[in-house]
Amino acid sequence: MSLPPLFDRLRLPVIGSPLFIISGPELVIAQCKAGIVGAFPALNARPQALLDEWLHRITEELAAHNRAHPDRPAAPFAVNQIVHRSNERLEADLATCAKWQVPIIITSLGAREDLNQAVHGWGGITLHDIIDDRFARKAIEKGADGLIAVAAGAGGHAGRLSPFAIVQEIRQWFDGPLALSGSIATGGAVLAAQAMGADLAYIGSPFIATDEANAAPGYKQGIVEGKAADIVYSNLFTGVHGNYLRASIVAAGMDPDALPEGDLKTMDFGTGNGAKAKAWKDIWGSGQGIGVVDCVEPVAVRVDRLEREYKAARARLAL
Repeated sequence: MSLPPLFDRLRLPVIGSPLFIISGPELVIAQCKAGIVGAFPALNARPQALLDEWLHRITEELAAHNRAHPDRPAAPFAVNQIVHRSNERLEADLATCAKWQVPIIITSLGAREDLNQAVHGWGGITLHDIIDDRFARKAIEKGADGLIAVAAGAGGHAGRLSPFAIVQEIRQWFDGPLALSGSIATGGAVLAAQAMGADLAYIGSPFIATDEANAAPGYKQGIVEGKAADIVYSNLFTGVHGNYLRASIVAAGMDPDALPEGDLKTMDFGTGNGAKAKAWKDIWGSGQGIGVVDCVEPVAVRVDRLEREYKAARARLAL
């Protein structure tokens, strides 16, 4: 298994997953400078014209970093595009990404051949997130370069399958770029993802509890205080099953153990689906791996820790 050359600049085999509302230029730039892929959802830039400003800033700041530090250039960045029909901004956002030649496009909730071809046209690559083997095959058939396997325990929209099961099935037929998502919060877990057959670890929730994340202080503290048992899996809030912090559901006046079913037909990113509380803004997404996150700190410090843990895990296995 080999990764495209743009991943050669990675300090660790890690992608910082795009976090709705939370990921902005500050977080992405900090992640890339620290040596991991930084990513954000295009929909975080509101109004749509703001996306152009964000991509300008990210591109210029990373280029300046590379000029100042030719010995340790920044990692590439990615923009997440929601391909579902409810996203009326997709075409405009894709055009803006083409203008800035975004190196990595992460696609979610739908795979489109024309989108993949457009990204290839400006020299970028596409990674499509999937929750099972069937969707993985469809994504590759439609021209995606790689896959992000979203396993059980991942934050936000997440699958139900064990990471072992989903990676094993995909690797029976696909030898291209594969990232794994689901409760990865330590350097040892990054190495474990590689041992299972993934090329990259896809890490989100630990970066919510960082200085650069655009999250409310209470949200960051909820990540620090939370454990795996504090995560609730529900499709009420967006119509798609996802993992959320129990405390935020309680604070919104709902019983996390008796939530009704949501409806994919009325999917609404950011306004909730049959609930008064807003998904992501009031109902906070989180993965099950937060039990090891014990403080809010800068991205650089968190990545330093991941690297130490990763190297220590490799050293243990070499004995």
